[in-house]
Amino acid sequence: MFDPFEMGIEFFEGLMAIDEAIVERAAKEPCRDCGGPLYRGDHPRKPRGGLLGRAGEAFGRRFNLCCGREGCRRRAMPPSVRFLGRRVYVGAVVVVASAFALTTIAASAIVRSTGVPARTTRRWLRWWRGPFTTSRPFVELSARLVPALDRRRLPVSLLERLAGERSAAVAKLLAWLAPITTTSSPDGSRWVRAVM
Repeated sequence: MFDPFEMGIEFFEGLMAIDEAIVERAAKEPCRDCGGPLYRGDHPRKPRGGLLGRAGEAFGRRFNLCCGREGCRRRAMPPSVRFLGRRVYVGAVVVVASAFALTTIAASAIVRSTGVPARTTRRWLRWWRGPFTTSRPFVELSARLVPALDRRRLPVSLLERLAGERSAAVAKLLAWLAPITTTSSPDGSRWVRAVM
């Protein structure tokens, strides 16, 4: 059984600090396309937190980099532990609500406890069991964890393996998932490893 827990402002401030460190590290490197300097070009997001992560809604800037060389101006979005790709909900809510939905039978209980529609959590669970299992982070995690993860119980089977209290386990899992939050920085996992 996985009980949802409310993530407070301190939790999201910690994730914000990790994202800041990642973007600072990424900005020190040149543009992958032309070798020009990278500058901050953050953009607003309107993240949802449901009942679990209302505090995460306050952190609505997605850190981004842009090449400063005229003619290139390519974007290089570093990985993030706050946002899980293009999903509207903050990453921590996706993890915790999915884990709770996996262990709860009644759809009304999921909505009442998390504030996330049952249809949304069902879609997330399909992602955990389908496309996520072919992603690079899952393959790397699977290689490190013996015995093998139970794919039918993702993300709970991952959270159970990560030591520490629930909020620390969620933060560790988000760090492992960070490389799949962007396609413009395929080698961005090294920035995450460097700051963790």
